[in-house]
Amino acid sequence: MTALAVDVLRLLTARGETLAVAESLTGGLVAAEITAVAGASQAFRGSVTAYATDLKRDVLGVDATLLAARGAVDPQVAAQMAAGVRKALGADWGVATTGVAGPEPQDGQPVGTVFVAVDGPRGAAGEPGGGKVASLRLRGGRADIRGESVRSVLALLLQELAGEQAANERAQDTEENGGT
Repeated sequence: MTALAVDVLRLLTARGETLAVAESLTGGLVAAEITAVAGASQAFRGSVTAYATDLKRDVLGVDATLLAARGAVDPQVAAQMAAGVRKALGADWGVATTGVAGPEPQDGQPVGTVFVAVDGPRGAAGEPGGGKVASLRLRGGRADIRGESVRSVLALLLQELAGEQAANERAQDTEENGGT
């Protein structure tokens, strides 16, 4: 997994951007993976492990009505966690994990239900803010589910960073070639 963290940090550092992490089921594993890379402090702002639902609401700003209606294991909750940690820690990018690692179902969701989210500085058409959520149905034991959740959120962030970089390079190329 460290290769993903290395690639994420390389892109963030090259762009002068920062990252914050909000974790629930992974309990700090995403932050540990990132900080295992030497030089992570150039891009990593910090993390919030919001295991309890009230922390998702009070610290990360997840909508209380959403939490009451759907519980903490929900794609919108993941998206709001990523946006909330990004804002709370003053980062360019926020990522989040929420789900059920087991051994029992939670909030009506079976074990292995996981949502990972990324929130970035630019949305559609260059508007501020923009996010993406991936829904996962993972198999295996608790450690397997948590480990795959870490890998998945880093892969989603890397995909967003690489896609944004490619789009910026195409726009710059178009501009340099007379707008065609």
